[in-house]
Amino acid sequence: MPKIKAEKSFSHKSFKLIKNNPDLQEKILKATKLLRQNPFDQSLKTHALSGQLKGKYACFLTNDMRIIFKIDDNVIHILDIGTHDEVY
Repeated sequence: MPKIKAEKSFSHKSFKLIKNNPDLQEKILKATKLLRQNPFDQSLKTHALSGQLKGKYACFLTNDMRIIFKIDDNVIHILDIGTHDEVY
């Protein structure tokens, strides 16, 4: 099972998001748990990114919220979180 490493930018933004919307905390915890178990679980709707984000993946948190991550040597680096427009 891969390890999860939340980058500083993700931690900072998720803290702000949770502060403004406490309901997101449970969704973020559930998504990160699923990422660790299987980053390509169907419920996450994980998809590869292109352009400047090539080599990275996005998964759905809510209809408009995404988590951006990359996978290196059995470590999932969670890089960013935000609305579709914020992270792309």
